Amino acid sequence: MASTRTGTRTAFRSTLLTGPASGAPPTIRWHRPLLWLALTMAVVAAGALVGLAVDPRTVTGAPLWAKPLKFAISVGVYAVTLSWLIGLLPAAKARSRRLAWWAGTVAAVFLVVEMVIIVGAAAAGLTSHFNVSTGFHAALWSVMAASIVTVWVAAVPIAILLLRADLGDPGRALAIRSGLLIALVGMGLAFLMTGPTAAQLDDYQGIVGAHTVGVADGGPSLPLLGWSTVAGDLRIPHFVGMHALQVLPLAALLLEALARRMPALARPLARRGILRALVGLYLGVLALVTGQALAGQSIVQPSAPVLAIAAALVAATAGAITRTLLRESRRARG
Repeated sequence: MASTRTGTRTAFRSTLLTGPASGAPPTIRWHRPLLWLALTMAVVAAGALVGLAVDPRTVTGAPLWAKPLKFAISVGVYAVTLSWLIGLLPAAKARSRRLAWWAGTVAAVFLVVEMVIIVGAAAAGLTSHFNVSTGFHAALWSVMAASIVTVWVAAVPIAILLLRADLGDPGRALAIRSGLLIALVGMGLAFLMTGPTAAQLDDYQGIVGAHTVGVADGGPSLPLLGWSTVAGDLRIPHFVGMHALQVLPLAALLLEALARRMPALARPLARRGILRALVGLYLGVLALVTGQALAGQSIVQPSAPVLAIAAALVAATAGAITRTLLRESRRARG
């Protein structure tokens, strides 16, 4: 049993770096500026953890250094993933790789700009998002918003190039392309937070925009994540959508590693069938949590219709995957 687990882990690492034995892409050439950004974010995250431990200040009801910590982790994970995705582009298509390299570099630069503002605001004891209380703070928020838009735009040509590139395994290609497209949607959902709320229009206090729907930011929330436990929270669909970029490709790589041990997963088209079901589930969950947030409903207090829809999504996905596995098992035995 131990040797089986070791073999599976080894196969997974091999798949991550070079692809499976059949339909494998060439060795990945990682985008180095994004890797340097990820390393920098690890240092920022460590500093934010120290800040959480020694600095008792809060802003909008949350620990002051929680936001720099969350953003450092998120940016670091995004940078590593985007670096890997750019490295998947075929070396033979030099023009495409060069365009993707510059797009990745632009994204890295403007992610640094965003993080400098977030960390700087925390050091000053201020909120970085939605703060237009003075001309200076409004300018910082405008720079941050422009940086976020630039990062989103920089991901578009990378997505187009990956849609056109030969990524080898069809299941892996589906997961990578779907993950990036859903991530673009998730990043775009952040713009739902930037409009003024009714309360802000009635009583302007220098803040325009909010994470929560139905109550002011800063109420009861989940530890560290900060998601509201009493109202809808637009950070949740933003988070879920963005991390399709990691979840779906990791699911594809895991299936490829398991295919070495499970005959039912040996065929690339079988893995693609399972991944289609998972992509459908992910899109359904994203739509569900978006609707839940816009309706002002807390993620920890789902209504009966939300629970019913979630159960239906899981059941439909489980049924599709089961049918695929049974069909492929019969094929393998035959």
